Amino acid sequence: MANIEIYTTPTCGYCMMAKRLLNQKGAGFAETDVSRDPSQRRTMMDRANGRHTVPQIFIDGQHIGGCDDLVALERAGKLDKLLAA
Repeated sequence: MANIEIYTTPTCGYCMMAKRLLNQKGAGFAETDVSRDPSQRRTMMDRANGRHTVPQIFIDGQHIGGCDDLVALERAGKLDKLLAA
């Protein structure tokens, strides 16, 4: 299974949707809450090429983007291949 990292905040609906999709796929992930830790948010932004919104999702170190990007991969039939890597 792929190594999945997701940067989130507790009240973010898009974060919940992304996590729900990953859970439906049976994909485990490491979640980092950036809501109370400015250094974690800076790390997220550095890794995500300046993107500051959550969620920001990484699969095997590759920046996937946010929830909309994750859903687009699923709709295009490409998510399963990434998760299986």
